[in-house]
Amino acid sequence: MKARDILTIAFEQHNRIISAQKSSSAALVVKDLLCKNWPIGLLLEDSPLFETDNDVLDWYERQPRALSKEFVDSIAWNDIKDHPLNPAFIPVLIYMRDIEYFTEMYYRELLRTPTGKDPVIRKFMDRWSIEENEHANLLNRFLNEAGIQTGDRWQDEARARVPRRYVIESYLLDIAAKPFGRYFHAAHMVWGAINEITTLQGYRRLAQLAGHPILEQLLGAIIQEESIHSNFYWNLARLKLSQAKFSRDLARFIIGKFWTPVGQGAKPEHETNYVVATLFQGPTGLDIFDRTVASRIERLPGFAGFKALSERVAPIVQA
Repeated sequence: MKARDILTIAFEQHNRIISAQKSSSAALVVKDLLCKNWPIGLLLEDSPLFETDNDVLDWYERQPRALSKEFVDSIAWNDIKDHPLNPAFIPVLIYMRDIEYFTEMYYRELLRTPTGKDPVIRKFMDRWSIEENEHANLLNRFLNEAGIQTGDRWQDEARARVPRRYVIESYLLDIAAKPFGRYFHAAHMVWGAINEITTLQGYRRLAQLAGHPILEQLLGAIIQEESIHSNFYWNLARLKLSQAKFSRDLARFIIGKFWTPVGQGAKPEHETNYVVATLFQGPTGLDIFDRTVASRIERLPGFAGFKALSERVAPIVQA
């Protein structure tokens, strides 16, 4: 299948979701697309249409919000408690909520680095941080409607649990990144692409495994927005990596040496491991991670044959 054909199908999928949000068939359409063998939105990774950073930003800014007011209002929030929710998924939802909320913290961290000075990346981050914070609030609303009361101060409580060590290390990273200047952009974009794609696939797995129709509807819309974020990161990473061999070598070294599953550091390792093991358990889960996350990063310039992601995740899901 040609890249343009893939792009057309991907846009048709995306527009079908957006259109369905205005009708009563939204949940059925989301469920249908979630069950496809190929990930929603991520097909655009293979498109060669983006030649400059501004091309990627222009595409990103044209994408409509999946979580429109009309869509959020259409969710049957009062019916959430009428469907059983496996208790095993409650820690997963809380973890995902907190990591989405911590985007505000990641946003401030990124602004202190050379990457945060890039005008295209900065403009993306301004919208990205708003959307991720909304994801957190909607996941928290779902938890409350499901009978898991989180309290009015859940954000303060989540932030208070971030280890002091993480805060100190984030400042040290800022200092370490500055000498590399623009060459560090690629490493940041690859890291972001990994985390966004992992988050996207984690939501897909949760929607499939939990079997809660309203959660599935909500996650379907969040998935759409995460797929747009991941495409931005992946395409910016591809462009930045293509600019210099030093950028490729630096990014591969940093990811290989320091990457951990999304959220670890701000959250305790045992909580991260629980989420990863719950969503990607056993050989089947590892295969899904390989196909939907690791293999996509291997298609970036300088990352051919890069196995560090799967090697990092394998002990967790096979324990």
